[in-house]
Amino acid sequence: MTTHDAGAARPPRTSVEQHRADVAALLAPLVARRPVERLPLAHALDRVLGADVSAPVAVPAFRNSQMDGFAVRTADVVPGRALPVVGEIAAGSTAAPLAPGTAVRIMTGAPVPDGADAVVPVEETSVGRFGADVTEVVLGAVPAPGAFVREAGSDVRAGDVVLPAGTRLAATRLAALAACGIAHVEVVVPLRVSVVSTGAELVAPGERLGPGQVYDANGTALAAAVRAAGGTVAFEGRSGDDPRVLAGVLADAAALGDLVLTSGGVSQGAYEVVKDVLGPDADAASLPFALRDTSVEFRTVAMQPGGPQGLGRFRGTPILTFPGNPVSAQVSFVVFVRELVAAAAGRVADGARPRRRLDHAVTSPPGRRQMLRGALSVGGGVRVVGGTGSHLVAAMARADVLIDVPADVEALDEGAEVEVWEL
Repeated sequence: MTTHDAGAARPPRTSVEQHRADVAALLAPLVARRPVERLPLAHALDRVLGADVSAPVAVPAFRNSQMDGFAVRTADVVPGRALPVVGEIAAGSTAAPLAPGTAVRIMTGAPVPDGADAVVPVEETSVGRFGADVTEVVLGAVPAPGAFVREAGSDVRAGDVVLPAGTRLAATRLAALAACGIAHVEVVVPLRVSVVSTGAELVAPGERLGPGQVYDANGTALAAAVRAAGGTVAFEGRSGDDPRVLAGVLADAAALGDLVLTSGGVSQGAYEVVKDVLGPDADAASLPFALRDTSVEFRTVAMQPGGPQGLGRFRGTPILTFPGNPVSAQVSFVVFVRELVAAAAGRVADGARPRRRLDHAVTSPPGRRQMLRGALSVGGGVRVVGGTGSHLVAAMARADVLIDVPADVEALDEGAEVEVWEL
């Protein structure tokens, strides 16, 4: 490993960890508030419980058969001696008490009659399989009391906590709630995020491209990333380079969302419209309605891609501004926002990032923390995919992780251990 001393010749840059801390402080009230809402199970997939859920009934609610077979009294069973079969019990039916010295055909899930204390699977009897009417059955062995009988409450007792608050509702957990007769749950309300793409060159996917135009990938990427992290997208908008138009779009975004994310317009070019509206040189006379309760700090973070960043409030609503290059915008979300959106939705993360060994040597420019796109290998290592350009969206699509190369590291050997951010 080769290191260097990042000198002071360059303008001061904010460290990644400092910017993460500042973003976390900005969003702390949103993460901490945790309101809840009541939803039907059909709409609760992947949401997080805001309260414990207790079972209103026992599961199973009654003694029932675990197998297709015969319900018997174990005291009546003599190997090789026939028992008369006096009836049949199907799932969903009721059962009369079992008379001594008899057996009854029983189906999986059917109630076990009073008096019976075991079920013998049909394949373990002289019958072998159900077909024509059966009048008697011979058992080869005496079953153990309770064999293939599911007792009432053996899975869940009435009043038991089925799932505690903080549980993320996967399909299996929704099934457990449904089995208890629960139709609605209290879940944490996720963060409502507004996404705004900027740039006169942007065209919505599916439209015809004109000269000099490109498709807006950032809107799709950031909206999808918000949803994947557990948030909801309250607003999706796009603006060209007219500050007045952008101010109006941002006003709508701030009114509908708890947080606004923008992409583009924050670098050092001639048409940095986000800076024109939110920066220190914004024209307060022409944009007075937009600038009320607005304070945004623009900075350069010592990270590549994703150096130009901004954070603050627009009309009282927290706002984060990302660079416009697609990879830069996606990396910015992963590094600075994803964990907070997840936490606001009630998802718990320990913040630890896995470590992998490099499949090959890597070099890195000095002074900036590199977030290289990486693909995991079969042997558990990781390799860089694509180049370092922040416009290479195809390479980003092939990546499984971001390889985190510290700012003071210029070279890593094959086999070196690196921290990765999972995508």
